[in-house]
Amino acid sequence: MTVVRVPASTANLGPGFDALGLALDLTADVGILDGDPPDGARAVDERHPADIAFRRGGGRGGLWVRSPIPVGRGLGYSGAMRVGGLVLAAAERAGSAVDVDAVAPVVLEQAVELEGHADNVAASLHGGLVATAAGRVVRVPLAVAPTVVVWIPQQETSTQRSRHALPSTVSFADAVFNVGRTALLVGALAAGDVDALRWATADRLHQDLRLAASPGSRDALARGLEAGAWCGWLSGSGPAVAFLAGEADAETVAAALPVDGHPKLLAIAARGTTVTDGP
Repeated sequence: MTVVRVPASTANLGPGFDALGLALDLTADVGILDGDPPDGARAVDERHPADIAFRRGGGRGGLWVRSPIPVGRGLGYSGAMRVGGLVLAAAERAGSAVDVDAVAPVVLEQAVELEGHADNVAASLHGGLVATAAGRVVRVPLAVAPTVVVWIPQQETSTQRSRHALPSTVSFADAVFNVGRTALLVGALAAGDVDALRWATADRLHQDLRLAASPGSRDALARGLEAGAWCGWLSGSGPAVAFLAGEADAETVAAALPVDGHPKLLAIAARGTTVTDGP
């Protein structure tokens, strides 16, 4: 049985709107349905993003999904499902184990076509921290190994509605601000300059507008930073909030977050999508 395993992701990281993504070690499995789904999995229908992507990639047959990634919270569920379905279709066509690196360019192109933006799908596909633009993906080397503390509230957010609420134009000053912060963020993570990260994750393009619609997320972001996180951001379109923290401080950060959500302590997923045999 061929199983595709795909990590969740957090996107934007503050200023890197649609350009930065970080893979998380919270993984989902996608497989072709042959009888009953494996333990902990469920069959999905033709409306599910994994199934839609599977068909887009030329796949045939029903699918099952086993996923702890919360839906509609800003942790890349739909992106992970699309990548999983497309890689599974490639494996089905190959009739054996598929080289994910070899099919990655086509999978990325098709996944972006379905998803509408590349940050989540690129991170889930390649793992680690990725910068993506113009159909290209570059993995950014990391000089730090933080704990990623994610606060997940009960409510969901529609990415499509959230994106439509953003302005169609921005000021030159705000654009320059975000370009500078994005460059600083990539440089700080590659160099291990932890002290620069809080400044580097500031944003003027999307985050304040989205946080205004989600006061619980704004509160969580403030509490996590006050408790000692290196930096924090609204994860994708939210409402989840993600932080980077040192291992010694991660529990303290998690304990400080609002009780109307639940925290997860995760690591950065060093590997992206993988293909294995077995349920």
